[in-house]
Amino acid sequence: MPRIRRPFVVAATALAVCTATALTLGPAGPAAAAGNGTGTQAARHTVDEPSLTGSAKLARQPGDNVHFRFNAHGFGEQARGTFYASHHIGKDWGGYFKGRIDCLVTGGPVAVATGIVTEMRFKNAPGMPELGDLRGKRFGFTVLDSGKKDQLGYSWAMDGLPKNSVGKCLGSAPFETLAKGDFEVHHWMPPRTPAKH
Repeated sequence: MPRIRRPFVVAATALAVCTATALTLGPAGPAAAAGNGTGTQAARHTVDEPSLTGSAKLARQPGDNVHFRFNAHGFGEQARGTFYASHHIGKDWGGYFKGRIDCLVTGGPVAVATGIVTEMRFKNAPGMPELGDLRGKRFGFTVLDSGKKDQLGYSWAMDGLPKNSVGKCLGSAPFETLAKGDFEVHHWMPPRTPAKH
C-alpha cells in the first residue's frame, strides 16, 4: 500500500474545510454583495423616474373609434416621450394627432401628462365638426391605472374637441373607460427637502 504524503493530506483537508464553509455561509459573489447594497448590481442601479406607457381603445358606440397611446418618462418638465390620439366616426370623418411629451407627474396609480402636437392628419366631412390646425398646441391627459379597468381623461373634455392649449401637467378627471388595451403608470416623486421654520 503506497504511503500518503503529508502535503497532500493537508491540501485535501483545507479544500474540505473551504467547501463546508462555502456551503454553510452561502454565496459570496456579486449576487450576494448586491443583496447588502454593494456589488455589481447595486452599481448598475439607475435613478428612478415616473412613467406612463401603453395603448388602448376607448369604450364607445359602434363606429366611434378612439385610440390613445403614451410613452412618457421623467419627472415634471424634464419629462420626454411621445403621445398619439386618433378618432374616427364611420369611414368619412376622423384622423390622428401626435406629439412630444413636455410634462409628467404621477400620484399612486394616476398620471397626468401634457404634450405639444407636432403632427396631425384629419379628414373632415359634411355635418361633422372641423378641428383646424392643432400643431403647436398643448393638450393634457390623465390616466388611472386600475389593472383591467383603466380610465382616461383629456383636457378638452368640456370643449368637445381639442382646440385650447393648457398649462403644463394639467388634465381632466379620467372619466372615459377602455374597451381594450392597457395603460401602465409607474409612480415616483423626488425626495422633498424639509421645510425650514
